[in-house]
Amino acid sequence: MATASDASFYFDVQETRDDQDWRVFTVTCHGRLTSATGESLHTEIKGLIEQGGHILIDCADVPFVDSSGLGVLVGLKVSAVSKGYCTLELVNLSPRISDLLNLTKLTSIFSR
Repeated sequence: MATASDASFYFDVQETRDDQDWRVFTVTCHGRLTSATGESLHTEIKGLIEQGGHILIDCADVPFVDSSGLGVLVGLKVSAVSKGYCTLELVNLSPRISDLLNLTKLTSIFSR
């Protein structure tokens, strides 16, 4: 569907439908999610939240998230929850990012 890029971070967005005909947006991220790269992801996903459905942020190719990147993810989750007709989930987390979420006690907010 869409692609956005930065020299050190980029993502692809693909739209599909689930068994209940809900929209599913898979946002596959590549590179380091930092204060310098998070704004493009924030802008794209805010637009997807407005459309409703399920949003999966695939972090399989994200080796590092700094505090600002983590803030972007938390802000997006809060926006999705407040809309009420949208879910946002992180998938394929590296051990390093899983540890970061555990350390900051944010693991539970990103599970369905």
